[in-house]
Amino acid sequence: MIKRRKMMNIGDKAIDFTLEDKDGNKVSLSDFRGKKVVLYFYPKDNTPGCTKQACNFRDNYPHFVEKGAVVIGISKDGLKSHTNFAAKHELPFILLSDPDIEVIQKYGIWKEKKMYGKTFLGVVRTTFLIDEEGTIVDIMDGKRLKASTNAEDILNGDFLK
Repeated sequence: MIKRRKMMNIGDKAIDFTLEDKDGNKVSLSDFRGKKVVLYFYPKDNTPGCTKQACNFRDNYPHFVEKGAVVIGISKDGLKSHTNFAAKHELPFILLSDPDIEVIQKYGIWKEKKMYGKTFLGVVRTTFLIDEEGTIVDIMDGKRLKASTNAEDILNGDFLK
């Protein structure tokens, strides 16, 4: 059963999880304790906004690596979709699959959306910035998150200084 939960807040400990990456390897958030993590949730592989966001992270990825930060993208798409998406756009960062939307629900971003006059539940594009101790120090969503500049906006902020 799909449940909608309240979204995580700044100051909360990021909820640990384990999901499979595009190659079928299990990846846990706790694997990156001691590093800054950019955890971004997006609706769907190969859609215009999600592609712009992923390519913005790809183009700026060397700057994240240079600053010792990890970039992780999560959607409900399956492993095959992630593999094709990553190959097509040469995405060097981690993509995790949450087909049962368990993690998406835990982070509280499975919400009601409206498009073309229809209402439905879906992933609301959201980026969580998590410090070395696993605390959420910033959340970018809504008007604060522009898919085409999400990575640049993080790099220009205080999180990685």
